[in-house]
Amino acid sequence: MTNNPITRPARHTKAIILSAGQGRRLLPLTESTPKCLLPVADKPVLAWQIDALLAVGIEEITIVAGFQVGLIETLLQQRYANHPKIKILFNPFFEVADNLASCWIARGVMTGDFLILNGDTVIEAALIAQVLNSKPAPITLSVDYKNAYDADDMKVQLDPDGWVKQVSKIIPPHQVDAESIGLVYFREQGPELFSQAVESALRHPAELKSWYLSIIDALAKQHLVNSCSVKGFRWCEIDFIEDLAKAGIIFDENSSGINP
Repeated sequence: MTNNPITRPARHTKAIILSAGQGRRLLPLTESTPKCLLPVADKPVLAWQIDALLAVGIEEITIVAGFQVGLIETLLQQRYANHPKIKILFNPFFEVADNLASCWIARGVMTGDFLILNGDTVIEAALIAQVLNSKPAPITLSVDYKNAYDADDMKVQLDPDGWVKQVSKIIPPHQVDAESIGLVYFREQGPELFSQAVESALRHPAELKSWYLSIIDALAKQHLVNSCSVKGFRWCEIDFIEDLAKAGIIFDENSSGINP
């Protein structure tokens, strides 16, 4: 784990956590429990995320919830009753839409600087601090590196200066430079450009099944998306049951586990 001191952002920053889905690939664990409430090292995924955000000074947190929203409301009441700026937006389309629709639900919050965090990515506070202190850009995509990328990775191609050229699961292997970890930072004109693009995209019914990173991919073509390396910091995406065990090792308080 990287032991850099955690510094708080100089500017007010909000966070949006996209947690509307059930997580069917984790059945039967998610039969009645949303993926974001599955435990990692005895703490729900969502609690790891909220605690990390609070640790870096981000108190205005919007959770876009859908499946079993009542359980998420209960978690907030039990753990975060003293944090009135942590709120839920309900996405009634979670059964029929992907996370671009959750962004549409939250578009009214997309003013000023903000982070978007996928609801299935467990992260440490130091990683968020690394992103918050990245070089200024309208949009900053958090990326990590490994020797080989599988079909489910959200792959990223970078230019020689680290700006994102494309982000997609289907980038040809010889063009892949990194993977997106599911944390994006919006500053400058980025919030307005992104929210406008989300609004425009969902005028087309076919986009209901799109990921919000399709918007990031389009904006990258306009040289608006820089990258921030989070290599060496702890994070883990929870897609499959085996990922829970991996995350438990990485985030065990008695371990110095690091994301390989």
